[in-house]
Amino acid sequence: MPALALVFALLAGRMSPAQAANAKEPDTGAEVTLDRVAAIVNGELILESDLESEERLAAFQPFTRATPVTREQLLDRLIDRRLIVQQMALQPETPIADADVDAELASLCKNIPACAAYACETDAGWQKFVADQGFTLEELRERWRMRMRLLQFVEERFRMGIRISQAEIDDYYKTTLLPAYQKESATAPAEATIADRIQEILLQQRVDTLLDDWLTALRAQGGVTILKPGEEAP
Repeated sequence: MPALALVFALLAGRMSPAQAANAKEPDTGAEVTLDRVAAIVNGELILESDLESEERLAAFQPFTRATPVTREQLLDRLIDRRLIVQQMALQPETPIADADVDAELASLCKNIPACAAYACETDAGWQKFVADQGFTLEELRERWRMRMRLLQFVEERFRMGIRISQAEIDDYYKTTLLPAYQKESATAPAEATIADRIQEILLQQRVDTLLDDWLTALRAQGGVTILKPGEEAP
């Protein structure tokens, strides 16, 4: 079987990871080098190439921390995402309009520092920047659409029912924000002027906690197998 066909078979689930890893070209007897399996999430494969493309995708997230991300952190991120996507498939999908995706990407290219050297405000410059990160415009578009779907799902599942009380806002202002300003010898803004921002911070903290607990439960309930580099899939 040609190497390309083997890859398609592996991704389509028509061949086990172990069979694919040991496959040979029938006409030459040469071993076929295929994408390594990094993890298996409820029967779905996460490949080493998924980790590599996830790392490259960081170029389109200019507001994330610049600290290096380890392979283990990337893999954990992809496992969590796969678990969420599997849950999303169990309920009706809320489509993300093309216009919304395009609007986000148009805004995004204005905020990526590296884009300045590419003139990303032009179609040719943006296409060149995207290509240099190893993606086509359509690949990036669909990846961003999925990102928007994931965020929408998390918002609908966890955020809608959360209520932040005035007492919680007061407590955060007094015990967290004021000490932070005092440490910098700066004057803190009046609570009333930043109450909305404090509420948003507390909402996000609550969502993060609920999401982490939910993902931990999904990992415990489902089958997640993480393979060490060089280890063959079962």
